[in-house]
Amino acid sequence: MSGLTDQAAAADKAAGAEVAHQRWEAAMMAELDRVRADLRRAEPDIVAANVGGWCQAGTVRLAYWGRTVEIAWPDLVPCDSGAAPLPAFDQAMLLYHLRRSDGRLPAGRWVSFRECPGGEFYHQAYQGYTGRRLAAAFGADPERFDAAAVGGVRFDGPAPSSWAFSPLPRVPLAACLWPGDDEMSAQASVLFDAHAGFHLPIDGLALLGAGLTGRLLRIA
Repeated sequence: MSGLTDQAAAADKAAGAEVAHQRWEAAMMAELDRVRADLRRAEPDIVAANVGGWCQAGTVRLAYWGRTVEIAWPDLVPCDSGAAPLPAFDQAMLLYHLRRSDGRLPAGRWVSFRECPGGEFYHQAYQGYTGRRLAAAFGADPERFDAAAVGGVRFDGPAPSSWAFSPLPRVPLAACLWPGDDEMSAQASVLFDAHAGFHLPIDGLALLGAGLTGRLLRIA
């Protein structure tokens, strides 16, 4: 019987996780409706210029993780080039970005999540699902971290393995790994350009950092 009980408990846990995810997605989509309402009052060509994209016939196009995405007024549903809606995670990222961005160019200086506006309170949680995951996965094998940095550019950064990425034209990210040894445990961090807060609110930056972390782990 214990085996059946364990299976039932596992099934209940999986069902609970699915319900939690559905509730999160419903809450996210409700928030996106409010973001869309704000954006409908904006001029698409000005929005496109602010995010480093371009506008044609009321549709904003911009590069997102190396591919072109489209956001048409007034529906404001981010789609890929084949007109298929993007996942809720990506829709949120892009709509937050379009509403927030003021067109400021990158500062060329890296800062931690804690140093971004509003990041102090959420820093520990953010580090838990970004830097700590990367350190656990790659700390003993920095070569695998370097191999996973597809689409990134290696630079002389704060860590022995530092890679810069451009998920959005105005919002570069950096993934940095300090490998572990006998005296010190491995550490990692996902950093932002100092002007990132002018282009995304803190929850949007958290989503972007989590997205980069997920990409590195999937490629590895």
